[in-house]
Amino acid sequence: MYLYLFRSVERVRVERFPVFHLPVYFWLIDAEFISGFSGSAGTAVITSDKAALATDGRYFNQASNQLDSNWHLLKTGLEDVPTWQEWTAEQSGGHKTVGVDPTVITAPEARKLTEKIKRKGGAQLIGVKTNLVDLVWGDERPPRPNEKVSILDIEYAGKKFEEKIEDLRKELDKKKSAGLIVSMLDEIAWLFNLRGKDIPYNPVFFSYAAVTPTTATLYIDDSKLNADVVPYFGEKVLVRPYNAIFKDAEGFGRSLEVEAPVEGKPPKPEKKFWISTKASWALSLNLGGEEKVDEVRSPIGDAKAIKNAIELEGMRACHIRDGASLSEYFAWLEEELVEKQTKLDEVQGANKLEEIRAQKDRFMGLSFDTISSTGPNAAIIHYKPEKGNCSVIDPTAVYLCDSGAQYLDGTTDTTRTLHFGEPTAMEIKAYTLVLKGVIAIDRAVFPKGTSGFALDTLARQFLWREGLDYRHGTGHGVGSYLNVHEGPIGIGTRIQYSEVSLAVGNVISDEPGYYEDGNFGIRIENMVMAQEAKTDYKFGDKPWLGFEHVTMVPMCRKLIDGKLLTQEERTWLNGYHQEVYEKTRGFFERDERTMKWLERETRPIHVMEFALS
Repeated sequence: MYLYLFRSVERVRVERFPVFHLPVYFWLIDAEFISGFSGSAGTAVITSDKAALATDGRYFNQASNQLDSNWHLLKTGLEDVPTWQEWTAEQSGGHKTVGVDPTVITAPEARKLTEKIKRKGGAQLIGVKTNLVDLVWGDERPPRPNEKVSILDIEYAGKKFEEKIEDLRKELDKKKSAGLIVSMLDEIAWLFNLRGKDIPYNPVFFSYAAVTPTTATLYIDDSKLNADVVPYFGEKVLVRPYNAIFKDAEGFGRSLEVEAPVEGKPPKPEKKFWISTKASWALSLNLGGEEKVDEVRSPIGDAKAIKNAIELEGMRACHIRDGASLSEYFAWLEEELVEKQTKLDEVQGANKLEEIRAQKDRFMGLSFDTISSTGPNAAIIHYKPEKGNCSVIDPTAVYLCDSGAQYLDGTTDTTRTLHFGEPTAMEIKAYTLVLKGVIAIDRAVFPKGTSGFALDTLARQFLWREGLDYRHGTGHGVGSYLNVHEGPIGIGTRIQYSEVSLAVGNVISDEPGYYEDGNFGIRIENMVMAQEAKTDYKFGDKPWLGFEHVTMVPMCRKLIDGKLLTQEERTWLNGYHQEVYEKTRGFFERDERTMKWLERETRPIHVMEFALS
């Protein structure tokens, strides 16, 4: 074997995180262990004399700083830069073999990579059951988390697990499937109305599940289950050991009835098992491979993305509490930096925000590492401040705070960019252009069947007119007390966003931005929920959709140039600020500092009031 590749899949910010679960969690650590790169999205390939790491635009800056001279950085998406698959195939020329742990690559990815390898004169792609990085790591590798799993009450789930399983079985019957093997951790948590603590910031737990027309099985170490879980399942769900999944998968494959053989053709099963297109190659192989497996977009993922009425109301409620926390934090931070001239670093700021959030009802923890970033650090899209390796917050520079929390009734993710001094003309212009993009998405009305792919340009259009852009998506799906990044929906240029239409009940972020490396970064993020829109007409006799925003945090008045806003945009902004004020002021009846800040920041913006005047 000449090449070996390993993955660092999205830890927090992208829906792919739960795909491979256990291996991915440790490969995330592996990636930093072997390369020094701590970003949560990337793929590394190591040959006998070369090493390359591929990551996307959010991490170019970070990777450049963290990788040493042994590594070649592949900046995914840039012109004339090969993908990691293309680079791997090039290195395999001369009949070399490429190895990968089959639990960290999907079956479709394995097939495509095999084709590329062979086209470039490589030998083959092989699954290596023993993770080679683990061999190097040895006994120092951290143990697998073993946190307890608890039941999410119907008060928050909104639908019984029995009903969810029955809905899934109807889908299996309609498509004549033998069953579904579930490997996405958030899908398992949602299906059974359970929550865990195995993955930081994500209330999920290491497990697999299998659902057939007559059985439902949860693969999890029973030591992880709270005492009430097994009685809660009764006879409706069988609990099997976590490691039994691959052996049972082999049995599932053997159990499939085979059609009568046709002369000259091998016999085929009458039905196949479904696995997600994001399930591991290892799972597909154990089920019997392509002859016995259909790779599909998970029906659980589709159902989970459409929130029920209870979940939607929970989202509204938790965002009001969360918005109040952010306003309290920003008011406190401004007083400390400007009036008291206190020296605070980015971590101290993040810790204070968590402390404020923790006092709110139903708080369960953060939904990701808080991005508390000042000045040039704000230009690092997924910046993570660390104690002893972060900056003091500069009141004369842009401050970007991207943060979120987990509550029993929902998940939040909010970004605000502020300035506590005198912003530059470019910072004001960039902020206002980004704000216009936020408003454009929020006010969008579109026919049923429209995808997030089609809406992306609405947010970018104002930046594009100035020759500006940003290297990340405009929006991602959000779970209900689940992963802060949730598929299959999103707003952006990823091809998968064109495959799924937005639907009533989807919860999605609205977060355009602009970044100047080494200078400043701007991002504004609201959470919106898809709903039916009222229109005067119904062209094509189909429903029309729009959005309801739920994030309740003021925009930064100091960074807004009123000359760049239309009358409709000013009306939207004033209405939004009035709503924020009305819904959050009750939290500050005994908090004069925050009340004054809230009143100032939500004061109406009039046509003659411009940031540059």
